[in-house]
This record gives sequence, C-alpha cells and structure tokens, in this order.
Amino acid sequence: MRLSFVRYRLVAACLLILSGALANAEIWDEVEHGYADNDGVNIHYATVGEGPLVIMIHGFPDFWYSWRHQMEGLKDNFKVVAIDQRGYNLSDKPDGEQNYNMRYLISDVAAVIEHLGEEKATIVGHDWGGIVSWQFAFALPQMVENLVILNLPHPNGLARELENNPEQQRNSGYARTFIAGSSSDPDILFGGPMNAQTLSFWVADPEARDRYTAAFERSSFDGMLAYYKQNYPRTSSDGQEAPSAPQLDVPLLVFHGLQDTALHSDGLNNTWDWNNMDTTIVSAPTANHFVQQDAAELVTTTLKWWLSARQ
Repeated sequence: MRLSFVRYRLVAACLLILSGALANAEIWDEVEHGYADNDGVNIHYATVGEGPLVIMIHGFPDFWYSWRHQMEGLKDNFKVVAIDQRGYNLSDKPDGEQNYNMRYLISDVAAVIEHLGEEKATIVGHDWGGIVSWQFAFALPQMVENLVILNLPHPNGLARELENNPEQQRNSGYARTFIAGSSSDPDILFGGPMNAQTLSFWVADPEARDRYTAAFERSSFDGMLAYYKQNYPRTSSDGQEAPSAPQLDVPLLVFHGLQDTALHSDGLNNTWDWNNMDTTIVSAPTANHFVQQDAAELVTTTLKWWLSARQ
C-alpha cells in the first residue's frame, strides 16, 4: 500500500511538471512578436489573443516571459501584450543612464499602445514595471482603462515606508548598492557578480531558467542599474523627498506576495485613500516577490475575473 502511494505521488508530480513544461512551451511558441518605435528606440513585445488590450510590464531582473501564466489564462478573452522594457532582451538598449529616466519608460508604454492602434489599455506591472505603471497612470490617465500592480506599493506608501520603516530601509539596501555601484563590480548583485546566470537565480523552473539566461545575455546590465540610478525613490536622508503622487481615478487591482523581502507589505496601507475608484488588494501569503509566478493560479484567475467584470 505504501509503495503504491509513493508511486502515485511520483507519477502525479511528474505529470504536474510535464503539464507545466507543456504550458510554458505552448505560450512560447504561440505568441507573435513585434516592435514599437519610440523616437528611435525599438520596444519589443510578445502578444497573444484578441479582445480588449492588456499591456504587461516586467520588472528587474525579468523579461516578457514573466507573464506566461497570465497570458495563457487571458488569451481567450483579451489581447495580451507583454513588453520587454528598454535595456532588456530584444528591446533596444540605448547607451547613457539618462535614457532610462522615467519619462522614457512611460513613453515606451504609450508608444506600444499607439503602435497597436489603440487609445487606452489595461496596464499591468510588476516591480519596476509596477513603478512604470503607477507613473503611467499619473501622467497619462486618459490611456488607462484599468490598473493592475504586483508587488510594488503605491509611491506614497513606498515613500512613507522608506522614510519611517527600519525594515523597509534595510530591505532597500540592495537598491542603494545599485545606485552607487557599477554592473562590473564583483559584489554588485547581492554580494556576487552580475551576469546572465546570476540574474536568473530566482527562476525555479529549469526550462524557464534557460530562457531567462538567454534573455539576460541579450540585455544591458548597465541599463538595468540605470533604472535605479535615475528613478529609485529618494528620501530626506538623501537630501530629497518624493512629492505626493496625484490622485488616481481608475479601477485598481493590487497583488502582493507577503514573503517579499524587498518591498514591505506595510506600504499597501492607505492605497485606497489615493484612488477615487474601486480598489482591490489581494495578498498571497506564501508567495515571494515574483507573485505572478509564485502564485500563478491565484493571480491569473483573479485577474481574469476582475477584468471580465469590467468589460
């Protein structure tokens, strides 16, 4: 009896791994690729499905493939477009730290929407993609149908925690290292070197990790750090204070993996006060920073339901 049970568990585990690999392969082969021009900088995107436009924006260190589970889940009802942010994978990698200033990151997203012939879209962002998504909604609210943020607190909440929360201040030590350092420093990435292999440290699936390593080999490490050097929130201890963000007026969905060691969940407090429309916050207690992968089913099914209710 015990042997049969063990065999059953092993077979089930193998089938689960195989089904995940097949799903990953399917979306990888199914997407169509394109480029949008933003004043001479080409932004690569992968797209699947038809329907209302959903733009997905990855963070650090990542590329469009981060959204594979959500693309699979939404493709029957939505046109899902996952971009490579500038500096990453197949998008252009302009030289010069200033070319990664937030105004260019915002305009990259606008260029993709316009390239696709649309006036607005649902904007979905994680980590640095979350920062860009918040700022896009502040700067170009007329282009935002809905706003979805993963593991990146509202700028007001993040600024508050950076100013007052010792745990968040410690958690942000890596960002200060990125701001002060160089991609060639031997200890720049959490005490080690920055290369395609080390940047893939967080990817659990072996097949996906190979794809990440290949994507990072095509990426600009200096560009990755420029996001921090140009845009990471400063505090009064830096001699600067972030201004209060404009009030939002958009349906807002926020996911947060509570095991995140970079961004404290206390930053979520008062998010509802900074938005005039409905605000939904979903916590994933066992998920880490990459909640779209750590809690893929929760994120995908909730996102599909939430968006479908607003069609």
